[in-house]
Amino acid sequence: MFGVGLAEMAVIALVAIVVFGPDKLPELAKQAGAILRKAREFANSARDDLREELGPEFADLELRDLDPRAIVRKHIVEAMEDAGEEAAKPKKRGLRPLLEGEVPPYDLEST
Repeated sequence: MFGVGLAEMAVIALVAIVVFGPDKLPELAKQAGAILRKAREFANSARDDLREELGPEFADLELRDLDPRAIVRKHIVEAMEDAGEEAAKPKKRGLRPLLEGEVPPYDLEST
């Protein structure tokens, strides 16, 4: 979560105990939990309101889908998959690279 490991959490807890004292720490943890709960309720409410306003075709909408980085990443992955499919398609018959020293075909009647 947030890229914080066990060692960092232990350091944060130790600093919190030193700064706030062991008697105030439970109350601060309770307040932090309430703030996180309110933030989660706010995000869920915003998502539900957005789904309701957009209509039934966006019923599976998630807020993380609106992240510009995720949108760009999704389009890049799709473009790479499309490029891979095009490379796997058989090439047109008769078209190939010329060998070294080979003269390209020329039709005298077409010009």
